Amino acid sequence: MPSSKEYLDFVLEQLSGLEDITYKAMMGEYILYYRGKIVGGIYDDRFLVKNVKPAREKMPDAPLELPYEGAKEMLLVDDIDNRDFLMELLEAMYDELPAPKKK
Repeated sequence: MPSSKEYLDFVLEQLSGLEDITYKAMMGEYILYYRGKIVGGIYDDRFLVKNVKPAREKMPDAPLELPYEGAKEMLLVDDIDNRDFLMELLEAMYDELPAPKKK
């Protein structure tokens, strides 16, 4: 089931306190970028983030889920209503995320 634009808009609104949040639509889902790095995405109306140490530390009980078949497992963000937490999460993750690939 593709993700809804409404869910994407809600997540983007929750992250609106951060600068340089962008997204790219991909096969009915949305990849989210923070300052040019992929942090995660919206898959089947779930906000999933990359499984990096700072994210695991901030969400120790978060389940690992597959965004789509054949992908690496990602962490499910449950506390989607907490704007401050979401912004802190992405800030904490930033330095651990790989640099964007050169085109």
